[in-house]
Amino acid sequence: MYTQAMDTAGKDESKPKAVRSAEEMALEQKFDARIDAGDFIEPKDWMPDHYRKTLVRQISQHAHSEIVGMLPEGNWATRAPTLKRKAILLAKIQDEGGHGLYLYSAAETLGTSRDQMLEALHTGKAKYSSIFNYPTLTWADVGVIGWLVDGAAIMNQVPICRCSYGPYARAMIRICREESFHQRQGFDSLLVMMEKGTQAQRDMVQDAVNRWWWPSIMMFGPPDDQSPNSAQSMRWGIKRVSNDELRQRFIDATAEQAQVLGVRLPDPELKWNEQRQHYDFGAIDWSEFWRVIAGHGPCNRERLAARVKAWEEGAWVREAALAYARQQEPQAQAA
Repeated sequence: MYTQAMDTAGKDESKPKAVRSAEEMALEQKFDARIDAGDFIEPKDWMPDHYRKTLVRQISQHAHSEIVGMLPEGNWATRAPTLKRKAILLAKIQDEGGHGLYLYSAAETLGTSRDQMLEALHTGKAKYSSIFNYPTLTWADVGVIGWLVDGAAIMNQVPICRCSYGPYARAMIRICREESFHQRQGFDSLLVMMEKGTQAQRDMVQDAVNRWWWPSIMMFGPPDDQSPNSAQSMRWGIKRVSNDELRQRFIDATAEQAQVLGVRLPDPELKWNEQRQHYDFGAIDWSEFWRVIAGHGPCNRERLAARVKAWEEGAWVREAALAYARQQEPQAQAA
């Protein structure tokens, strides 16, 4: 998810400006030395403006992805086949909401506000992961999201635990632990249907895999040679592993898992390459990726409308909380 936040915004026009003074040059050299040494950068530390802006964009869009990502699975919260599966799904949706809150809080340490970030989301200025603009048509989609989408998210997000910006790295440690649970529960749900389900259920799983496979491997962002901001982000330690390397790791792991499940990944060119010690795979339709990013996916308008509606209908809750806080303030000061 996070890769898309960096690589789908086009070339950032706020390029690092020429150093204007000896003092600023010294600060930048000290900053670069800390990055090279693997130190964490903390909110009160000096940092280049471009570093700050890159982080605000990435972290806020990561947070948006967590919040919008609740919607496809929420579609099945009232229709889960058993009480056990319903409880697991509700816990997962709650986790995703918590992840969004962690990430919004991390972004706020960079000087932006939650209202600014949500305004950017609701007006379409900010993006979120394109994967959430696809519909969940059957219950098998929920399992496939856990297996493939959360699996891709883990592959993407584990390296961020070593991100150079401290608050982001620390937030990701807990998020990755919870995402690992999400991936396992998705795989388990599919395994039960494939081993104990009817032929209709097995066909339903295969259909969901067919629809989600290609969007899942697009989650790592465009190829490295088409990723305008990756080089600088890797130099700063915001990004640790390239898009193409992460995608290859995911495909290698998932191809083996698919054999355990007994499903076919919808790529006739997918095969093990003994010389490379990796799986070869077919060409990705990047025109679909960019079409969805541009707002023309199956559910773009629906997802954004749902978030705006929730924000507007929740205004009274925010107003009540602020009013209560104002009432408590004199008591807190007196104490």
